[in-house]
Amino acid sequence: MLQIKNYFSLVKFAHTIFAMPFALIGFFYGLKTINYQLNRPWWMLFALVVLCMVFARSAAMAFNRWLDADYDAKNPRTVIREIPGGIISKRNAMIFVIVNCIAFIVTTYFINVMCLALSPVALFVILFYSYTKRFTPLCHLVLGLGLSLAPIGAYIAVAGQFALVPVLFSFSVLFWVSGFDIIYALQDEEFDKENNLYSIPSWLGSTKALRVSEYLHFLSAAAVIAAGMIGHFSWLYWTGVLVFSFFLFYQHTLVKPKDLSKVNKAFFSLNGIASVVFCVFVLLDIFMAS
Repeated sequence: MLQIKNYFSLVKFAHTIFAMPFALIGFFYGLKTINYQLNRPWWMLFALVVLCMVFARSAAMAFNRWLDADYDAKNPRTVIREIPGGIISKRNAMIFVIVNCIAFIVTTYFINVMCLALSPVALFVILFYSYTKRFTPLCHLVLGLGLSLAPIGAYIAVAGQFALVPVLFSFSVLFWVSGFDIIYALQDEEFDKENNLYSIPSWLGSTKALRVSEYLHFLSAAAVIAAGMIGHFSWLYWTGVLVFSFFLFYQHTLVKPKDLSKVNKAFFSLNGIASVVFCVFVLLDIFMAS
């Protein structure tokens, strides 16, 4: 049991709360789009989608920890992580990555042909992110791209095709995650500079980095507004948009260039609440309109 707990900690399982709500939105919007006409019980497909989320994210996070182990060992903020702390070996972490990648691909096989065909692309994106901090400050956008696959991936699992509304949800996730990852990266601005690592804060400085984060969050809000207009959602959806947008911008009142004491509150607490509350209102809209 302790070993399982260690691996949950390795992949920061609690952070699944960021993308999972948008995956739920994509899934149930897909069900509404096809008028709930499936060739199997919806809960069975739902379980497969959730498993894909868990396997993909576990592979991505464990790979990131494996690749960054030497840097984590140098950074006072990350030295206690599982690999540099000696809790999990690099060999076992890589085995964990491989097992989750295989499990992800196998699970997509049981969903539909399109998901199976796109599974290597998804894995490439989420694993490639770990390398980007070594050569581009746009690494935050690649992280956002990886998590943005959740709503469109869940929609494709149901409908077997692309559609504009879930794509807009994916754009919202891309800009949202990129924005709050920049805020989180403020903690390592000096460390990144000293170790030739790239990030928006180490490139532009904390003040300009926060401004970039604000712009990205503005684009995230614009994407959910566009999705609402095109999807013809009701007042429930728009209530969710208001709450989501509030938390999106409220976090910027907590973090200042010279005061990073509330970064974790902005990064985890507010963004976790934002995604869950938005998801609840969107799902209520979908179910009540059905």
